[in-house]
Amino acid sequence: MKCERIYLYEDRKDVFIDTYIRDTSPEYPTNKRPAMLIFPGGGYGMCSDREAEPIANQFLAMGLSCFVLRYSVGENASRRMPEFSQPLLDASLAMSIIRKNAEEWNVDSAKIAIVGFSAGGHLAGSLATMWNDESIFNELGIPAGSNKPNAVILCYPVLTFGELTHMGTRENLLGKFSDDENLVKKYSLENNVSEDTPPAFIWHTAEDGAVPVRNSLMFASALSAKEIPFELHIFPFGGHGMSTGTKEVCQIENKYASRWVELSAKWLNITFDM
Repeated sequence: MKCERIYLYEDRKDVFIDTYIRDTSPEYPTNKRPAMLIFPGGGYGMCSDREAEPIANQFLAMGLSCFVLRYSVGENASRRMPEFSQPLLDASLAMSIIRKNAEEWNVDSAKIAIVGFSAGGHLAGSLATMWNDESIFNELGIPAGSNKPNAVILCYPVLTFGELTHMGTRENLLGKFSDDENLVKKYSLENNVSEDTPPAFIWHTAEDGAVPVRNSLMFASALSAKEIPFELHIFPFGGHGMSTGTKEVCQIENKYASRWVELSAKWLNITFDM
């Protein structure tokens, strides 16, 4: 396995990709593999370790090469507001880097998915719905469309910045503009779903006390309105931030909701037609 740390910017050490690239072998049926770009949660105030490498381990076991992005958080998350979401620039650049190196890393550039948790779900949803903003290509100097995810997995995601939002996530991303109605609308992702949004797998718990489950329901409704394929699971029990839901990362194991890993893998197989 090729594990290395790639810094996205020469002048910053806080934004980087950790790679988990599977080795090749003449014994394998194929060495060209799908990939997963992972966005940990943390309210745009930090990046959770529990939603980073443990997630990569799960998808590695399913045959994907994985990449964990540690994106801009805290004051750096809002540093470009109101013009840009800095985390969205980070995510776009990370995706473009994976595609640029797809041949070397034996990645199938047409099968690159993203997965995000909580605020990382907001970032994943932002990339899924806003990847085609030409200002992003111009700002980063990347080829148009090189940042487009082919599928998105959203885990107990913050998706709206309206009355049902997680206020800490909104305040950290928008900074001093957190009450700006135009920005609140812009980053309420249910408003951004279009025909260019990739297929989505969404899961949440009905009793999530931090991010209301209606975030996922509103987004799923928007996907349905645009006839974007999606799979939605609302598990009845479990709090926020479960990651895999297993003893490895959770003080309270949730074997029922932990099925999301297997379910999302089956969904990816269908979506990617692997």
